[in-house]
Amino acid sequence: MSKQQTKSNLLLYPVIVMAADGDVDAINTVLKHYEGYICALSMRKIRDKAGNSHYFVDETIKRRLETKLITKILTFKVA
Repeated sequence: MSKQQTKSNLLLYPVIVMAADGDVDAINTVLKHYEGYICALSMRKIRDKAGNSHYFVDETIKRRLETKLITKILTFKVA
């Protein structure tokens, strides 16, 4: 288990505060925390010439979601 996570798998408050302040390591911790969810949202389905379905992570969508998350992190107001 990471130092930045508790048993309930939530991000710790100090990590959120540091990320909102622009700390690169904290932002990367937040991105890593949501990596699986972002990849799931970025999945695309294609069919090959034989008609078989294949799933892949669309890197363009993934990068857009990561950029949106970073933007929201940096505008987040910590009480």
